[in-house]
Amino acid sequence: MIRSISWFKYVALASALMLVLSGCGAGHRASSPAQASGGEQAKAEGGNLTYALATSPDTLDPHRSGLAVAVRAIRTLYDNLVVQLPDGSIKPWLAKEWTVSDDGKSYTFKLREDVKFHDGTPFNAEAVKYNLDRVIDPATKAANALALIRPYSSSEVIDEYTIKVNLSQPSEAFLGNLSQALLGIVSPTAAKKYGDQLGKNPVGTGPYTFVSWSENADIVVAKNKDYHWAPETVDNDGAPHLDQITFKIVPEEATRIGSVQSGQVLAAETVPPQNVAALQSDPNQQLLQANTVGLPYTLFFNERRAPWNDAKLRQAVQAAVDVDAIVKTLYLGTYDRAWSALSPGILGYDSSLEGSIKPDIAKANQLLDEQGWTKGADGIREKDGKRLTLRYVDGSPNREKRNDIAAMIQQQLKQVGIEVQVEITKDVATVIYQNWDYDLYGNSQVNSDPHALYAFYHTPAEGERPTLSGLSDPEIDKLLEQGAVESDTEKRVEIYKQIQQYLIDQAVILPIYVFPYTVAASKTVQGIKFDSLGYPLFNDARIQQ
Repeated sequence: MIRSISWFKYVALASALMLVLSGCGAGHRASSPAQASGGEQAKAEGGNLTYALATSPDTLDPHRSGLAVAVRAIRTLYDNLVVQLPDGSIKPWLAKEWTVSDDGKSYTFKLREDVKFHDGTPFNAEAVKYNLDRVIDPATKAANALALIRPYSSSEVIDEYTIKVNLSQPSEAFLGNLSQALLGIVSPTAAKKYGDQLGKNPVGTGPYTFVSWSENADIVVAKNKDYHWAPETVDNDGAPHLDQITFKIVPEEATRIGSVQSGQVLAAETVPPQNVAALQSDPNQQLLQANTVGLPYTLFFNERRAPWNDAKLRQAVQAAVDVDAIVKTLYLGTYDRAWSALSPGILGYDSSLEGSIKPDIAKANQLLDEQGWTKGADGIREKDGKRLTLRYVDGSPNREKRNDIAAMIQQQLKQVGIEVQVEITKDVATVIYQNWDYDLYGNSQVNSDPHALYAFYHTPAEGERPTLSGLSDPEIDKLLEQGAVESDTEKRVEIYKQIQQYLIDQAVILPIYVFPYTVAASKTVQGIKFDSLGYPLFNDARIQQ
C-alpha cells in the first residue's frame, strides 16, 4: 500500500503542534508569500538576510551534529526523504512515495529523478543508501542522528530511483524521524572527499548552498538557483527569493537583540524575556514565535554517582527546588514551566503531572534526616564524615539563562543543607560526555516522537555511550522497547505515560521549562516560516525595502 500517512494517527495533535506566529500587536501575523503575492511585495527579490544565532553550531554535518542551533543552518543546506506537516502527517519530499511491508520492517521508497546535489552529484538510491549506512557506521561518530535512525539495519538498491530500507524491528517513530534535519541527505562525493571535515564543507541538495564559515563569526549560504523540489511546509517550491543568508554568531543576548533594533542585523533568535514586550510594541520590529516539541529543558541526576543514586535524596532535592519561582523570575511569563520528561504537543504527553510537584521544605528535610544526613556547624549536612555536595555542571555561554538556574538552585538547596558546587564550563563535551563528571546536568532535545525518551533512559548496550541519567531499570527498558513498536496509538500513549510518571515519582529528573523559539526581526523581513519542530525555514523569506 502506498503511504503518505498520519504519523501520530490522531488529529488531536494538530492544534497542539500548530506553530504560532505572533507579531507586534494583537492579531498581527508575520506576512507570508501568500499574503505578499500582489503589489510591491511580490517584487521583493534578492538581498542578504542577516540572522543572528545565540551560539555557534558544532558542525554542519547533519549526521554528526548534536546542537539545535546547528539545525538553523543545516535546514538551508539539506533536504530529507520525507517531510512532517504541522498536523503530524508525513508527506513526500525527496521520496515521491513509499510502501511499507506487512510486518513493518521494511520501507520501499520511490525517489525523485530530477534532483542534484550542490556539487553536481546525482541524487539517487545509491546516495540514499550511502547516507543511511553512513549514520550507523561507527567511523562517522554520529550524534543525535544515530538515535533517530534506529532500528535501521540495511538498504537494498532496487533500481536507480528505488530503494528498500530494512529495519531490525518495526518502529512507529522511524518514518517521522526521516523528516528530521539531522537525517538530511549529504552528497556522497563530498562526504568521501572531506571525511571528518564535511561539517566545514557541507554539500546537500537544499535551497541554499554553502559559501563560508568564519569560526565564531558567521556562516554564509547562497541561493541554489536550480532548486525546485521544496516540501509542502513552504509555499515556494522553487529557488529562494533571497540571494544570501548570513548567520552571525552573537552569544551575548543584549548585543544580539540590540543589533536588530539598531539595524545591524535583520533578525535574531532567542529573544530574552525582558525584551519581548518592547519588541511587540515597536512599530519597526516584529516578534516571531514557534512552539517547540520534544524533551523540555530538564536537569538529569547522574545515578552512576553516590549518593545521588539514592531515590530518597533525589526526592529531597525535588521537594526543595522551587521550579515555579525559577521560571517566573528568569523568564517573566514568557516560558512555560515543564512538568514531565516530554513537552506538551507531543504524542503521549501526560498532562496529569501538571501541578503534581510543589516545593515542600519540610518534606525535603525529613527525607534527608531519614537517610542519616545531619546538619553540621555551617548548616551543610554530613554523613560518615562526608559533606552532602551536589556537583552541578552547566555550559558557557549562558544560554537561555541556564547559568542563572544553577545559581538559584544553589541557593534553594542550601536551605536544606545541600552544598551545590556549580561549574560553568566551555568544554561540556569533555566534562559531561567523556568524563561524566557531574551530579546534575541540564539538557533538552527537539523531537517529534516520544521514542526520543529511549536514548535518554534505556540502559545502553555494551559499548554504547552512557545516558545522561545513568538510569538502568529493567521495567523502564521494557516499556521503552514496547513503545517503539506498539502500533495501537492508545496503548502507546499509556506506555509513555507510565514512563513519565516513573521518572517524576523516582525523581530521576527535574523538568524546568518548555522552550519557545523566538525571533526578533525587522518589519522588512517577510515570509520566515517554521517547520513542525520549530526550526526556521527560509524558502519563502523576502526583504521588503
